[in-house]
Amino acid sequence: MTDHAVLVLRLAAPLQSWGGPSRYNRRETQPQPTKSGILGLLAAAEGRSREASITDLLDLRLGVRVDQPGSLLRDYHTFSDHRGVPLPSAKVNAKGVQTKTSPAKYTGVTQRFYLQDAVFAAALRGPAPLLERLEHAVRHPVHPLSLGRRSCPPTGPVSLGLQADAPLSDALATVPWQASAHRRRQAWATEVTLEATVEDPAGDQLAADVPDTYDLKTGTLFSRRAVRHLWVTVPTGRQAGEPADGKASPGTHEHDPFALLGW
Repeated sequence: MTDHAVLVLRLAAPLQSWGGPSRYNRRETQPQPTKSGILGLLAAAEGRSREASITDLLDLRLGVRVDQPGSLLRDYHTFSDHRGVPLPSAKVNAKGVQTKTSPAKYTGVTQRFYLQDAVFAAALRGPAPLLERLEHAVRHPVHPLSLGRRSCPPTGPVSLGLQADAPLSDALATVPWQASAHRRRQAWATEVTLEATVEDPAGDQLAADVPDTYDLKTGTLFSRRAVRHLWVTVPTGRQAGEPADGKASPGTHEHDPFALLGW
């Protein structure tokens, strides 16, 4: 039986976008990295073509921890044909040729959604030889790495290295908090509790983000995987009583939203 290991990645960038079911002129993003997006990153790191098989990657189990959720950004912009001709419509004629808009439309609108200033820790569990090869590829990528879209390069090294085999929830609990330096300076507690999602055959929810191929000619079909949600508590690196960002620790003056109700 092949030994297993866990590969840990840090996914951080000014902008990330992990595509969902949306298409055409409105492209939304999921709140967390998708398995399709992460496997695509690994395939690009190894230099695989879009037509290459990804069968060996599909069995990797994925866990994602939200270290810094970021905020949603909508990119609104217009587009037109550089030749000054009317834009094509969604209709085709009897010969299967796309027709022009009628009345003529020269400008279109697209909306793209991104996660702004988000940070995630991702753990992939699988055969050790495969993960060793992927870890080397992420550190020495053949193609530039991106977080969901080509316009979203990562900030800093992506690989946090290999860990010994362990359940995904345990592996994520051992990874230090990966939030930005600014966010960590704001923390006043000694621990922080983070949302996580792990792939689990016994999970009570489904995620439809497992690709069959990245081939543009055939298109990608997505299958489902079972996942479960949990919370992971990790140290912030701050000592008890240590001031946060130059301010005194809240101590007994911590805000209590139910205080006015006498609870």
